[in-house]
Amino acid sequence: MDLFRAFRTAAWLALFGAIYQELRKPPEERTWHGKVLGIVPYDLRMPSIEKVRKAYWDPSRDEIFSEDVVGVGWAVNIPVAIRRLNAGATQYASASRRRGPAARLPEDGARR
Repeated sequence: MDLFRAFRTAAWLALFGAIYQELRKPPEERTWHGKVLGIVPYDLRMPSIEKVRKAYWDPSRDEIFSEDVVGVGWAVNIPVAIRRLNAGATQYASASRRRGPAARLPEDGARR
């Protein structure tokens, strides 16, 4: 089983678990948001534009992953993820320049 298939299966199981968890409650107690098994967040209510923006585009926060999710799982705060990837790439490039060409491997990949 490849990794993509495993993630997809886990996502479907979490979704069915969330629905099952809500349907076991009496109708007046159903909130359609919470956590599956106390771990995986879910929110199956109709989202507003503001909720989607807060979940996936909130550059003022520092967390990459948040529980402000639309659906099941964690939301990825895209501007923070880009900022962190950029910082990591800049740091890597800076470290590579400091090491200089002598520290790099020859074209055939063998060590000197």
